[in-house]
Amino acid sequence: MRATMRLAGAITILLLGAWGIAPASVAARKFLPDDPIQEDADRLPTAKAAAIELSQGYDFLANTFGGDTKPAWAENVNTLGEVPNSSWFTNRIGVSVASSRGQDASAPMSLDELTRGPNRGEGPDTSGPWTITKSKTQGVTPGFTIKDPRGDTYFIKFDPMGNAQMSTSTEVICTKFFHAFGYNVPENYLTTVRPEQLEISPTAQVTDEDGKKRPMRREDLALIFKRVPRRPDGTVQAVASLRLSGEPLGPYLYSGTRTDDPNDIFPHQMRRELRGLRMFAAWMNHDDSRSINSLDMYIPEGDRGWVKHYLIDFGSCLGSGSVAPQNPRAGNEYILEGKPILKSAVTFGLWDRPWRKVKYPDYPAIGRFEGDFFQPQLWRPEYPNPAFDHMDDEDALWATRIVMRFSDDAIRAIVKTGRIDDPKAGEYLVQTLIKRRDKIVGYYLTRLPPLTDFALDGAPQAGKAGMVFHDLARDAGLASASRYRVQWFRFDNDRSSTEPLGTAALVTSTSIPVPDDHAAFLMARIEIVDPPYTGWQQPVNVYVRNGDKRTVVGIERH
Repeated sequence: MRATMRLAGAITILLLGAWGIAPASVAARKFLPDDPIQEDADRLPTAKAAAIELSQGYDFLANTFGGDTKPAWAENVNTLGEVPNSSWFTNRIGVSVASSRGQDASAPMSLDELTRGPNRGEGPDTSGPWTITKSKTQGVTPGFTIKDPRGDTYFIKFDPMGNAQMSTSTEVICTKFFHAFGYNVPENYLTTVRPEQLEISPTAQVTDEDGKKRPMRREDLALIFKRVPRRPDGTVQAVASLRLSGEPLGPYLYSGTRTDDPNDIFPHQMRRELRGLRMFAAWMNHDDSRSINSLDMYIPEGDRGWVKHYLIDFGSCLGSGSVAPQNPRAGNEYILEGKPILKSAVTFGLWDRPWRKVKYPDYPAIGRFEGDFFQPQLWRPEYPNPAFDHMDDEDALWATRIVMRFSDDAIRAIVKTGRIDDPKAGEYLVQTLIKRRDKIVGYYLTRLPPLTDFALDGAPQAGKAGMVFHDLARDAGLASASRYRVQWFRFDNDRSSTEPLGTAALVTSTSIPVPDDHAAFLMARIEIVDPPYTGWQQPVNVYVRNGDKRTVVGIERH
């Protein structure tokens, strides 16, 4: 069904060939014994890949004027349409109901897990001075690298003047969201800093106005603290990002593969977690979701190792543009987009971009973030992203189901970790995230039948076996299906052929009986009766591996 399964099939064929067993029947099988795959074997020990540097200018030009957007299925999903755990992604809040019932050891996240996010400690040790080992004094928001009394390395970043808490609180909040989605992210901590708690390493350098490096001095530190907002008690809020384990290899691209990493076999634009990332980026308004804000780390294990793939730098999310409030264009239009430029030119400037008329409340800690004008299907990053351009309705449904797992309480709890001083600003952020979540759900659940989380319930030998599922439209309070047409079939796994079992039945429940039949595989074709949306007209095929312990082994939506 998908490349994950085909890869496992290819390995099986090779092994059988080595044992002298004819592989023809195996090659024809739709499902293999290890389906559905829960874990990708992409952490096999390999030689260290080369570190790369990526030009932002090249990335902008290559993706603005190039790219391949022809329709193609995501390749790294299992037979249930799920993304297996891998060096790229870990199922966290999005784990399915079926998984939580025993097919997978993981379970949906608690509020405590959501608010802790990726953090395993409490942040930099404040029992002694921090030693600055590297500094960035140039730019709008300077920062530096420190070692704390424990010897841990942290990257320290500040807010821009006039927008205290905007960038730092945003970084922490969004780090926790993207961790919950399933991505690898750094440990980011909110902290406060005083100049007197800092020491300067003799090896720390700065770059002066002439571009020359020289040793850092106390006056350079004083200059940094003049350009960042102070709190009433004289401290400065900062975000401290713990250095990632391993050796940095530079960013990854959103297309192609690393040719020097044998574990990297799926073109990145064909990975569902990178295609579906568009949905999460739209929700968080992460317009800076481009290659430069990713990082590959080589994780040594003895004399070999493997590559772990991270998303980093969430300072340009929500209403924050990192160094200033978010540009009103962000999320609404590419930096360079032909159609609006042409419309403006043809009308001699009389036509104006609608997003210019959007009004934002005056919350310096939030920046520019809204949910009324937002349309998820029209959302744009800074410039085209090949993986985002390949997102199809199945990728979107996968991501939408994850978005739906965030209750109002979960959103409020995560926002609270940003410790925003102004309660009205914090509540505005919560309500805007809820509004954007509901718009995503309201649009993308109409694109395909929103039937998910199929699982078997009951013992077949007791004659009580049933299949349960979720109708996400019902969960979301949308116009939902009132009846379903269910037809069961015997399924021949070797020939991919079906044989009807009885006649179709009309049901109103999301719990349906499973026929007491001894076929190795069964298939249920479920259709929504009188669907209110065009996208709901197609059936969903659900495959069941039969036996003493029946399991759902496959789902098809086309």
